[in-house]
Amino acid sequence: MPAKKNKPPPDDQLTGTALIKETNRRIRLARTQWDAHNNASCRRERIRALALYERLTKEQKKKIPQELRVWLRYRSEKYFGD
Repeated sequence: MPAKKNKPPPDDQLTGTALIKETNRRIRLARTQWDAHNNASCRRERIRALALYERLTKEQKKKIPQELRVWLRYRSEKYFGD
């Protein structure tokens, strides 16, 4: 019998530091896909990251590294529209 995989909770159940970590992870993944020129994958991860980012409070948003916040905003506005 194969080992059970620990599935992370769905995005809608994330709160606190788990939400911040998952947001960071999604933005970093989108950046990796962007650098690899995988536009569809980048767009999908960027949309997911934005959805998580919108759920953060002001204090939580400050915990996201500025480099990631700037990348998310810049790519969102310049290449994908408002």
